[in-house]
Amino acid sequence: MTPALDYAHSQAAHFRAQLHDFLRIPSVSADPDYTVEVKRAADWLFDHLKNMGLHVELIEMADRHPLIYAEWLGAGSDAKTVLIYGHYDVQPAIIEDGWDTPPFEPTEKEGFIYARGATDDKGQMFAHVKAVEAVLKSDGKLPCNIKLIFEGEEESGGRHLAHFIKTHGKRLNADVCVVSDGSMMTIDQPIISNALRGIMAMEVTVQGPTQDLHSGMYGGTVHNPLQALAEILAQLHHADGSVAVPGFYDDVLPLTPQERAEIAAVPWDISDWQQETGATHPWGENDFSLNERIGARPTLEINGMAGGFYGNGFKTVLPAKAIAKISCRLVANQDPQKIQEQVIAYIRQLAPATVTLEFKYHGTGQPVLVKTDIPVMQAAIQAYQRGWGAAPVFKREGGSIPVVADVQNTLGIPVILMGFGLNSDGLHGPNEHFSIEMFHKAIDTSIHFLYAVAEQ
Repeated sequence: MTPALDYAHSQAAHFRAQLHDFLRIPSVSADPDYTVEVKRAADWLFDHLKNMGLHVELIEMADRHPLIYAEWLGAGSDAKTVLIYGHYDVQPAIIEDGWDTPPFEPTEKEGFIYARGATDDKGQMFAHVKAVEAVLKSDGKLPCNIKLIFEGEEESGGRHLAHFIKTHGKRLNADVCVVSDGSMMTIDQPIISNALRGIMAMEVTVQGPTQDLHSGMYGGTVHNPLQALAEILAQLHHADGSVAVPGFYDDVLPLTPQERAEIAAVPWDISDWQQETGATHPWGENDFSLNERIGARPTLEINGMAGGFYGNGFKTVLPAKAIAKISCRLVANQDPQKIQEQVIAYIRQLAPATVTLEFKYHGTGQPVLVKTDIPVMQAAIQAYQRGWGAAPVFKREGGSIPVVADVQNTLGIPVILMGFGLNSDGLHGPNEHFSIEMFHKAIDTSIHFLYAVAEQ
């Protein structure tokens, strides 16, 4: 036991009481009616960090929720610097959604804290805050420099932080950034997500006649836009599930035997997939495992289709247009803008002369990959072994977290995704909760990480 761990364990009940106070503030960023509450949460966090002895700034911009920046740079210019990211805003929640207890009145039962934001992300980010406090209070100093950046808009777009990184990113310069806003399947097996897929989202409108037509009068002479759209979409994939867009896989990095072994070590198989999806048989590239398809291979998905008449009853209409929403999940080394151009070019190539096309863009996000053999990743492995009592396995996530890509690609800082929650924590849903045991293990692990980085 180190003095910092002794302090954290002696203050365990107090730390949880403070987390309860934080969770009571309904900092719902997406609802303008809660703007005052979001600011109250920012002020609460500001005061908390200041009372710990950190230099703290509240960074405000018009019509946006505040950023909180804090630092302790007393380790000196030659020491390592750790940047810690988190968000203090939460999803909406009312008891009528199906909560057993009021969502903003934290309740402890059966080893869990029930409250909105308990695991996403107040509980996980607060574990890092308490780790910093434990080291400062016990040692009087930190073994490395610390910077913390907490935002209040993650659940509503994160516009403020993305702008701040682009314009003032040098202030966040560090050797590593830690993000704890994720989960693992069981408490016994920690997981580090070392990859996130990027995204490209768009929609295509297929226009035929200038207005809806009577199918009896004009059917057989006008190419139905719904049919034309279906014919185009059907050619976006090969029969084996791979994407047919020319050049789509050109920049995809092949998986090494070691990387495939790391992915295979994640304890998740087809029975888990069937239970979670409700589907009976997998679909996709047979040369890759389910986990590889989810996190290490790019995809093209049809997210929505619309056109014609689909209300109650029947209407023999030949629609004027049809719309499809398309997204691509992308992996390391792929450029979302390039993929967008390739998809559009292929759709134009497939489109018959009988229709015209219009495209609308819904944004892009860069993919992220962190190598598992770099020193800061080894520090994270060591921290889990010491603080959690088990070595982590590595998982490539299928989703996207824009701030991670912003930090790694814009600032050039490796990001370690140290998730402290459980997949079953109910984030974004009713009865969201956070394991009390995992909260305290997270504090211990974060303490060990600070020392492990400093020792490198």
